[in-house]
Amino acid sequence: MPPLNAIELSGVVKRFGAVTAVNGLDLTVPAGICLGLLGPNGAGKSTTMRMLTGQARPDAGDIRVLGYQIPAESKHARAQMGVVPQLDNLDTELTARENLSVFARLYRVPRAERRAAVDAALALGQLADRADTKVDELSGGMRRRLLIARGLVHRPRLVLLDEPTVGLDPQVRQELWGLIDRLRRDGTTVLMSTHYIEEAERLADSVAVVRAGRVIAQGSPAELLAGHAGRSAVEYGGSPDRLSEIERIAAAAGLPTRRTGPSVSVLRAEEMPPSLAAALGPGTSRPANLEDVFVTLTGEFVA
Repeated sequence: MPPLNAIELSGVVKRFGAVTAVNGLDLTVPAGICLGLLGPNGAGKSTTMRMLTGQARPDAGDIRVLGYQIPAESKHARAQMGVVPQLDNLDTELTARENLSVFARLYRVPRAERRAAVDAALALGQLADRADTKVDELSGGMRRRLLIARGLVHRPRLVLLDEPTVGLDPQVRQELWGLIDRLRRDGTTVLMSTHYIEEAERLADSVAVVRAGRVIAQGSPAELLAGHAGRSAVEYGGSPDRLSEIERIAAAAGLPTRRTGPSVSVLRAEEMPPSLAAALGPGTSRPANLEDVFVTLTGEFVA
């Protein structure tokens, strides 16, 4: 029977010299969901991905992927896993079809099924009409779709996406979101590391917020909103002194705040009593969002 959890990490630590990149990470990814690993740069997301694939060895803790112990049984896990790296490592001298054919062979797709597997991956990546085009002639968005198709050519049970849309134009990002959403709807387990808030909010069934190499909050986007930001927020503008005053008043009332450029937002505004609303003065109401949660949990300033 397949394991109920596609990924299990317990107390995982990874150090690079004096730097602790992953610091006691606990994370569970149930089979068949899309989990967004959300955190700022340097939070340990890519290092976690490298440990899941056996490319980096943990200094402490336990890792299981698809029921296999990592790194001892990483070869068995990798055979059933698709990996889409953050950096483009396609063979630019080969065509799109040739790139996929190489990986189909490496992942031991049976010879009789290889052509169909490559065609299916090309169709999934919307690249059928570019199958015989060399990679160095493809656009950036097409190359990213080809990277995802390459990770799916052997029909894996689990797909790891490391910052899949980083550096892409909004239009191309939307295309890839559609592709990732199809995977999710087809029941493939997806672990997607990202620092794009909207990406996690739109695609992930569950989100794990990571800071300093450990998970500091996990749940569905709705659960995280309810637990950390509430339903609504009110934004106030003014001088720096006025913004600081609003923060002090809100903090005294037990309401969280976050700076949003030249303004400050008071979260959980639905809990604001009329007397507090009157003391703060007029502001602009808006729904709370996952970005409010992210900034509240990980901090307003880049370390």
